[in-house]
Amino acid sequence: MQSERRNDRRGKRFNRGRERRFPPKPVELGKEYDVEVKEVSRKGDGVARIQGLVTFIPNAKPGDHVRVKITKIGRRFAEAEIVPSQ
Repeated sequence: MQSERRNDRRGKRFNRGRERRFPPKPVELGKEYDVEVKEVSRKGDGVARIQGLVTFIPNAKPGDHVRVKITKIGRRFAEAEIVPSQ
């Protein structure tokens, strides 16, 4: 009886056999966006949010208004590089 309960709990607790779904991202790889850098990450990268998605931008500091190009999209964040102004 106890082993049945344990097995039952494990199946629910660890969500076996189901994939965790993440919502679609508000950015696309290679596209450019205008953002305002609000804070600095632990690594020293600038942090901006694009429709709520955290975006890390190297060589940016808080208060910068920059145009960025998305270089990587992860499950919970994106990485971008600053596009030089012309």
